Amino acid sequence: MATRRFFPPLRTLITTRSVTYMPRPGDGTPRPVTLIPGDGIVPLVTNAVEQVMEAMHAPVYFEKYEVHGDMKRVPQQVLDSIRKNKVCLKGGLKTPVGGGVNSLNVQLRKELDLYASLVNCFNLPGLPTRHENVDIVVVRENTEGEYSGLEHEVVPGVVESLKVITKFCSERIAKYAFEYAYLNNRKKVTAVHKANIMKLADGLFLESCREVATKYPSIKYNEIIVDNCCMQLVSKPEQFDVMVTPNLYGNLVANTAAGIAGGTGVMPGGNVGAEHAVFEQGASAGNVGKEKITEQKKANPVALLLSSAMMLRHLQFPSFADRLESAVKRVISEGKYRTKDLGGNSTTQEVVDAVIANLD
Repeated sequence: MATRRFFPPLRTLITTRSVTYMPRPGDGTPRPVTLIPGDGIVPLVTNAVEQVMEAMHAPVYFEKYEVHGDMKRVPQQVLDSIRKNKVCLKGGLKTPVGGGVNSLNVQLRKELDLYASLVNCFNLPGLPTRHENVDIVVVRENTEGEYSGLEHEVVPGVVESLKVITKFCSERIAKYAFEYAYLNNRKKVTAVHKANIMKLADGLFLESCREVATKYPSIKYNEIIVDNCCMQLVSKPEQFDVMVTPNLYGNLVANTAAGIAGGTGVMPGGNVGAEHAVFEQGASAGNVGKEKITEQKKANPVALLLSSAMMLRHLQFPSFADRLESAVKRVISEGKYRTKDLGGNSTTQEVVDAVIANLD
């Protein structure tokens, strides 16, 4: 199996740009990873990852911290652990709707400057979907724009939400997208925007993408307005390869692409910066707090298992990543053990046991 690079090798770090890169300290040396189990059904899923890692004797060990979405802030000891370990595996945290409570997911991205969100949406063999030949990577700017939560009440009944776009952040996300495409033999990068209306903000984002594109002549570059992008995704998704987006659009595009390719329960993802990386389910879970799924213990572990394979590859343990990825894909392809969202009726543990049985 070919090794897919989510992060560039050391030579790229030195000569091209600063992104997360973790050199292995020695063959087989175990690496500490901060683990946040998450809310609702998600601890079932993070426990599944722990079981599989133990079964395959992966050279990682977890430092586990309880963090919940209703906390006001990410605990300092958790931030210290991620800064020390450089790598985190995170279950979904419930984001309160309204009430002025900030999302802990957004806090983590800001505190650690995790400027790039990476979601890989692709067809899994054996999992029926409306479209075939889907293999889309959504690279989303993670630190500014509408989604960064800069809001205030001007006077009672009037609220301003600020959209801030900078040249610096737009350029570095464009560089990440093009470098990812170059390293992974991708052919095209598509910039998603609404510059026909937000001419200054999204115009600056497009200007930055165009400048970076000139430095990668072997990669085709094009642009698409976000509303047309959504229509094209649901009608002809195979036309897209790597997509680079501002913050809010990326969240919508990644979830749409995930739904087309098999659902949010099977899409891996990560959030990376110059020093740290946090791996988690690639697209919004949507069922973080569903009590019935929790009670029946039927949460889908596939997305986080595939995100864990991304993490292993990032830590420079590609053989372990390939074993895990192959085992998960084999279980999905065989179709005997699947959770309800994938058309089956298996429990989380039954899927985990099947993955473990297929590791070799």
